[in-house]
Order: sequence, then structure tokens, then C-alpha cells
Amino acid sequence: MTRAEDKTILVVDDEPNVRFYLANILEDAGFKVMTASDGIEALEIIRQSQPDFISLDLVMPRKSGHKLLYELRKDKELSRIPVLIVTAHATDEMGKNDLDDILENRMISGPGTYLEKPVKPIDYVRSIQRALGIAESPNLADAVDLKDQLMERIKGADPAALQNALEALEARKKNET
Repeated sequence: MTRAEDKTILVVDDEPNVRFYLANILEDAGFKVMTASDGIEALEIIRQSQPDFISLDLVMPRKSGHKLLYELRKDKELSRIPVLIVTAHATDEMGKNDLDDILENRMISGPGTYLEKPVKPIDYVRSIQRALGIAESPNLADAVDLKDQLMERIKGADPAALQNALEALEARKKNET
């Protein structure tokens, strides 16, 4: 059976915080992750260490996701890598025409070919699991939801309270070992 731990995902996004966010979601789900900030960097990584799957932003400087996808589909070996478009521009003038072109020309096809930002972590992971034939782990939704809840609470938390919580967790960890 295929497992997340055996698969490497390349996350391509020009926004560092989005790249970090998506990579963390995938790492928490057990995947190995590589990242790239644009299509040029992504192509270099793909040629050096072919990933099992690509999460691809559509609108990026230097080389867009649209142009990168065209290059991948022209290469017999690289054309087999499954791709999920993750974009904030599916319906606006910056990306709609490119996404329409990708879908109309069947450069990617089927359900789950693209997600609109902001993505829900569980939808993101499930899309990739389905594309790679990985069984959906039943506890994943709970873990992802719990982490999201914790991250939201941390944003507005008092720094002193966070420090106390961190110290309590570290003390507990020491007691467990």
C-alpha cells in the first residue's frame, strides 16, 4: 500500500508564507516536501530530484505555473507527475485565462485538479492523497483541525502566557523521558 512517508511533494509558490504553510500541512500529514519559489527554480529541482507530486501556484514571477506546466507536459518523463494547481486567481484577470487553458487542453484533468486559496488543510491533503492513491487516514482531520485551532489562538495570545505554556510543555517532555 502506498504511504505518505514514501512520497515527495514539490510545493511551488512565490509567497514565502504560503509555501511554508503548505509545506507544513504536508509534513504534518507525513509527506516529504521540497519547495520552490517560481517555475524556474521548480524546473531545476524537478530535473535533479523528480517529485512524486507537484503543488503549483498559477501566478508567479519569472516563470508562471502555467508556463511550467506546459514545459512539464512536453517532456515524456516529467509529464507523468501529477499536479494540483493552488491559486488565488482562478476567477480573476490574473489567472482565469491560464486556468481555463490548462483545463480545456487537459493539461490536468479530473476532480481535484485545482484548489482556490485560501485552502483548507484537510482539502489540500485529501486532494493529494487521492491523486497518489494513498488511503485517507481517519485521524488526519482531527489533527489538522486541532492544529488550525491552536494556530488561531496563538495569534492573539499574550506573550507571557505563551512563554508559560511553552515552559510547561518542555517540563512535561522532560518528565516523560
